[in-house]
Amino acid sequence: MSPITYIRLHPSAGLLFVQLLGVLLYPWMEATALGRALFGAFGLVVLGMALHVVKRSPTQTWVAVLLALLVLALSSINILLPSPVLEWLIAILEAAFYFYAAASLIAYMTADQHATTDELYAVGATFTLLAWAFAHLFTFCQLLLPGSFTAMLEPQAARTWMELLFLSFTTLSGVGLGDIVPVTPMARSLVMIEEFAGVMYLALVVSRLISLSVIKR
Repeated sequence: MSPITYIRLHPSAGLLFVQLLGVLLYPWMEATALGRALFGAFGLVVLGMALHVVKRSPTQTWVAVLLALLVLALSSINILLPSPVLEWLIAILEAAFYFYAAASLIAYMTADQHATTDELYAVGATFTLLAWAFAHLFTFCQLLLPGSFTAMLEPQAARTWMELLFLSFTTLSGVGLGDIVPVTPMARSLVMIEEFAGVMYLALVVSRLISLSVIKR
């Protein structure tokens, strides 16, 4: 089976692969103007893959399409006419889109009593969607309240996207490496909510699919 055919049969695997590829590529994209342009283009690929996966879930696809179109429209306007307000709106809409996509995948995974191969890939894809969603919330928090996050290196500087995504992954997974720290009340509230979401995701969704896999065997 070719990789394209495999991804067509298991779209959640394609989304998971693209998200993990982004984790590896983002550090090389933030330093230059060309890299940031590629970063935006890669973001469109992630949006498209997420929309494709949402279509397979038992939810209203038009909501995800509307959110994606709003993100694309505002991002295009922000390139031509940069504005802090537009950056706030884009961050909130992107967070809403990824939360909705994650909820759609969770609904897809819990819609039946069978753990398919695509649903097992969806476990990882949903985790990355949640990590992206909270990273966008952290971005919004930093734009709204500068200095919300600090770090050991350049503590007064604004945190980059990769740093906020790293914080999101470590928080959601429960690892909590701690070199990036929320210092404002709003930032700490968001981190606490993500910690709770990570625990509940593992306890309710992941454990359910593992149990179904064991029962099937």
